[in-house]
Amino acid sequence: MSFDSFCLHPTICANIARIGYETPTPIQAEAIPHVAEGHDIMGLAQTGTGKTAAFLLPIIHRLMTTKPEKRGVRALILAPTRELAEQIYQAGVDLGRGTRLRATVIYGGVGMFPQVRALRQGVDIVVACPGRLLDHMNQGNVRFDALETLVLDEADHMFDMGFLPDLKRILSALPEKRQTLLFSATMPPAIAGLARETLTDPITVRIGHLAPPSTVEHAIYPVSAHQKAPLLLHLLGEAGKDSVIVFTRTKHRAKNLAQQLCRAGHKATCLQGNLSQRQRQIAMDGFRRGAFQVLVATDIAARGIDVSQVAHVINFDIPDTAEAYTHRIGRTGRAERDGQAHTFVTGEDMSMVRAIEAHMKKPLPRRELEGFEPDPDEFRRTYAPARRPMRGRPGGYSDRPRQGGFRARDAQPRGDRPQGDRAPAPRADRPRDERPRTERPRSDRPMAARPRDGERRSTFGLSHDAAERQGDRRPRRTFQEGVSAA
Repeated sequence: MSFDSFCLHPTICANIARIGYETPTPIQAEAIPHVAEGHDIMGLAQTGTGKTAAFLLPIIHRLMTTKPEKRGVRALILAPTRELAEQIYQAGVDLGRGTRLRATVIYGGVGMFPQVRALRQGVDIVVACPGRLLDHMNQGNVRFDALETLVLDEADHMFDMGFLPDLKRILSALPEKRQTLLFSATMPPAIAGLARETLTDPITVRIGHLAPPSTVEHAIYPVSAHQKAPLLLHLLGEAGKDSVIVFTRTKHRAKNLAQQLCRAGHKATCLQGNLSQRQRQIAMDGFRRGAFQVLVATDIAARGIDVSQVAHVINFDIPDTAEAYTHRIGRTGRAERDGQAHTFVTGEDMSMVRAIEAHMKKPLPRRELEGFEPDPDEFRRTYAPARRPMRGRPGGYSDRPRQGGFRARDAQPRGDRPQGDRAPAPRADRPRDERPRTERPRSDRPMAARPRDGERRSTFGLSHDAAERQGDRRPRRTFQEGVSAA
């Protein structure tokens, strides 16, 4: 199959040939005909399969070949991150060259005036992040009366970033009669609910299983926390001049790790939320053109990096969810290229490793390099078999094997066990204090009980009646008595 079979406009076909696309990917071959016919689409495919062109090509073709009923924005594409929005916009510029269609990109972190000017001059396609788009809508800078197509790209990541309230406000302002395309790499329950609410008789396009590409080689490195940085330097030395993305859990760690790599002689930069949009753009452009070999990033970049030359992805910190692992690893092995995924795990990360293996439906190979062996005590409990519930203790566990339905330590009668030096003497052998309670030392008195129902209370910890029962006749005032006296 070739792109000529889609009967696209000659200008679009010329742009496809100029970019270098030869044959459509599976998601493009399945989705483009349905989008061109006007159906709502639920597209599910792993990252790096060409989903952006799958909705841009038919949208640009329709906008070129049909006359609008009203003047205004005809296509709206929502993306969760600035990097992804910029990437979609650049792809639209390349595919729409010479079509006389106008497009703009809207996201936060930059000034609003250039965006307002572009919207007032009139555009056909808007690529936007939900937060900044909602600001423009509230200020009256953009209307969607002429909207024909809505695209929700990486919808599951929008939920992860908390965009659901903004999405609902935006959807409520859009025309009900429209085409809606929803693309996602995973299908959590939240996405299924959104699809039921926004799509009308959708056609589901599912390509393969929702897992990283098959061209990626996975490896788990059990390692102690203090060995992560030396192991990273060792793997970067083996990578040579290949492009590498290193994922961390926090922004501060990404910044500090990038500085440490630069001091070690590597061309590294970081991509994290504390950077301005200009700094983030410089980091991404430098990584794309090869000025930086290593990009240290947080999960904010897991969906917005489309660099086909990435050969290695290293999870310096294990992700929080199995779906996040899928998106991180999807940065390598793109366009049928081979890639490697390395994940550093400590003893406390093994539960997430099992969740990732269950998500991928296969075990991940373990590797141990000489000089980076993990602490055996740290992984002893992790690799041990699952503990069994302890009899008679809800929620209690024991690592001891069972014998005849009881734990091994229960085989000896309780009365025959050695008590130890600190074991209390039997109650019958304890001396009994025969003195009245009021004559005992204060340290030997039992703790006062809570005041009974109907008793007077005091701010000193004992009720008046409880103090009288214990022989304490000191005067005490209640809170109410203190107020009335005042």
